[in-house]
Amino acid sequence: MSASHPGKPLVLCISGLDPTGGAGIQADIETINALGCHTLPVISSLTVQSTVDVKSTVPCDPELIKSQVDALLECGLRPDCIKLGLIDSPHTIAALAEIFKKLPDIPLVADPVLKAGGGYEFSGEDLIEAYREVILPRCTVLTPNVPELYRLHPDQTEDRALAAIISTGCKNVLLTGTHAETKDVLNRLYDDAGTDRTWTWPRLAGEYHGSGCTLASAVAAGLAQGQSVTEAAERAQHFTWNALKHAIKPGKGQYLPDRRNRC
Repeated sequence: MSASHPGKPLVLCISGLDPTGGAGIQADIETINALGCHTLPVISSLTVQSTVDVKSTVPCDPELIKSQVDALLECGLRPDCIKLGLIDSPHTIAALAEIFKKLPDIPLVADPVLKAGGGYEFSGEDLIEAYREVILPRCTVLTPNVPELYRLHPDQTEDRALAAIISTGCKNVLLTGTHAETKDVLNRLYDDAGTDRTWTWPRLAGEYHGSGCTLASAVAAGLAQGQSVTEAAERAQHFTWNALKHAIKPGKGQYLPDRRNRC
């Protein structure tokens, strides 16, 4: 628990800004605060998007990202966990590599936001390669859905893609099964010891904007509080499922999770 904020662990979130408030940095803040931690928000990208799809993104200046983190560290705001969301530039990944060197022992949860639900591609092959080389080896937990898993390792079976990610140095993969054509949603936690655990959740009707952000942020909150990866993953799934169950639909597109404390 951070000495700079007694009784309330700190989670550094480096994520995109979503003007709908359903995903991105607002999803991180709502989730982490609901679960009893304090969020240190740093915006990685400005986006033009709705609950239907993303229209465009503008990566933030990587020097500004580094300077914001430096300012936090200089005044004693050392995070207990780091959560990554939308990273849409290889230059941002280069900045992250420098940040990781300053926080070598801090758990890292990464949500590989590579494609929007409406189809917008955030990532080119140069970014995917940088993600594999810099972020995956540093991950405590990676939280892809199945399409994101195959973007990181195409032309593989699910098991081989999971093993390939673990081989980079990533310690755990929490793979979500919302995109699979199954009656219930099956989520898998696969670790570097070969342990494979599965949770089954009733499939909810509708489509949701910000579910992945919610899950990853909830995992990060649990790790910041000293939970094991399995404990953090289980609580995060419970929180996310309930946030989706109580989701609202303020516009024409996807539902937005209601992230009031749902534990």
